[in-house]
Amino acid sequence: MTPAPATAVPAPGPATRSRYRSFLTIPTRWMDNDAYGHVNNVTYYSYFDTAVNEHLIRVGGLDIARDPVVGLVVETSCRFHAPLSFPETIEAGIAVTRIGRSSVAYAIGLFRRGDDRPAATGRFVHVWVERATGRPTDIPPRIRAVLEPLIVAEEA
Repeated sequence: MTPAPATAVPAPGPATRSRYRSFLTIPTRWMDNDAYGHVNNVTYYSYFDTAVNEHLIRVGGLDIARDPVVGLVVETSCRFHAPLSFPETIEAGIAVTRIGRSSVAYAIGLFRRGDDRPAATGRFVHVWVERATGRPTDIPPRIRAVLEPLIVAEEA
């Protein structure tokens, strides 16, 4: 008797827009495109950084020039699902997947305006440190307060 052939189970697609809790509209720029006519891969990381830090500054009141405690990026990753290019408007969604004493992990999705499926998804991790010493410290209470509403379950 011949065994039945194994059936491949397709990997789940990227999370949809509903996973993310806060959005920032980011217009692409002419300089974002590479020689292939789409947004260069390193630019996606700039969009991630912009989305997270804009939220911390605007909603959390982070003063990046003077606060004694700041978040340093210690890890990033990006998975590409579809190309983006200039001129497009991106809607960058953020969510928090883990918050600890001194660190926070974010999930980020980059969407074309109105699309439910992301063109890219990423991970972004901050460790909060004392500006003067560079030593890890507790996430400031006002920052924690604006991050907690963004918490979602970690994806498998």
